[in-house]
Amino acid sequence: MAFEVTATRRRPKTFDELAGQEFVSATLRKSIEAGKIAHAYLFSGPRGCGKTSAARILARSLNCENSRGAEPCGVCSNCTEISRGTSLDVIEIDGASNTSVNDVRQIKDEVLFPPNASRYKVYIIDEVHMLSNSAFNALLKTIEEPPPYIVFIFATTELHKVPATIKSRCQQFAFKLIPIETIKGLLAETCGELSIEAEDEALFWIARESTGSLRDAYTLFDQVASFSDGHIRAALIREKLGLVGFENLNSIAEACAEGDAGAAFTLLDQIIENGVSIEQFIIDLAGFYRSLLLLKCGVTKESLLGYSPECFSQKALAALDQQRLEHGLEALLETYRSTRYSVSPRFELETAVSGLCALPKWVSQDDLRSAIEGLRSVFGVKRGDVQAAGAKAATPPVAREPAPSGGMSFSDEFKRRIAARESSGSGGAAERMRPDEDENATGIMAPEVRLVEKVFQATVVK
Repeated sequence: MAFEVTATRRRPKTFDELAGQEFVSATLRKSIEAGKIAHAYLFSGPRGCGKTSAARILARSLNCENSRGAEPCGVCSNCTEISRGTSLDVIEIDGASNTSVNDVRQIKDEVLFPPNASRYKVYIIDEVHMLSNSAFNALLKTIEEPPPYIVFIFATTELHKVPATIKSRCQQFAFKLIPIETIKGLLAETCGELSIEAEDEALFWIARESTGSLRDAYTLFDQVASFSDGHIRAALIREKLGLVGFENLNSIAEACAEGDAGAAFTLLDQIIENGVSIEQFIIDLAGFYRSLLLLKCGVTKESLLGYSPECFSQKALAALDQQRLEHGLEALLETYRSTRYSVSPRFELETAVSGLCALPKWVSQDDLRSAIEGLRSVFGVKRGDVQAAGAKAATPPVAREPAPSGGMSFSDEFKRRIAARESSGSGGAAERMRPDEDENATGIMAPEVRLVEKVFQATVVK
């Protein structure tokens, strides 16, 4: 028997088998049971989520000779012919290759003839957004007032390209991406049918890589099953397909969290030598830091994280807060953008990894502002004093004159307040900031206080 790809063999044949589209299934089923059949339907959504399958199920339900409510029997002549694509009354048209107005004129001539052996003549136009404007305009009158035995079903992945005049004449159904858990369950059923053993981690990876498309999941499953010899394992997938691997991502994140750039570069070199592309490594590493960020925000949903929360490095989570993770993720995304025009993508990646190793020491603007505000509150310095000191520092130096009463300079005010605290024995931070013995030093202050003064004068506090 000839091999049949999984995506074709497991194509849904009833509304109950249509995975992840409960609203579409329920609405169409109720419409058929009530006999309220629209003359035009518009199915929109991402690739591989069941639009064409739903159109065929609807066509079978309308023309089944032994239908049980809204479910086709699947064994009558109409059902079998529609499934094989040989029915004279269900015409599937590829909108990408039949874009001209002449193709639509042919449809307009054909709708005048009643169905051959069915109740309805159904036209399924896939990728309808590819039709030309003239073709759309030629369809308007036909889909608005067709003969009672005609049903149009349009499918598109780019709804915004369909004219509003077409949308207003159709019942619209928006198909959603299929959840990862649903895809994983269907893959497990497929393994059972084919007597294939599979690890949960491997099936979860296939479901995650499909990004909500069941057809993509089945295609990737066929590829993995072809080299797995009846046992699909995550380690074998990483080896054959050149993947980074979750363990390597954990190890690099830990090395970066500890600031060990040498260990991080060594791991990076080993991963690249194993055949992993630099672009793929950046994508996987960015996804890993994104998952760490979600964990920091309290998200524990496995389908969002990609793995169980317990699998992620606790050292990396403890060493990095939310702001540092945001900064690291932003750096990785920028690295991916810059590799396209870089002299050496590997250099870009190594620079990004070096930056990740410095994340624990990175200070955000909010932290710096909070530190400055804290120092200001310790010494009682007002915002106007800081701005005045900064403006004074920007003016050319002039001959120094004694400051008039009530107009002390920034440094003099600092010295006066520190001396007052020392004489009163108030202690605190001021006791550790003694005036420097070197009268020629800047500001005649201790090194720590001079540093604080420079930060105050150089920083524009917003």
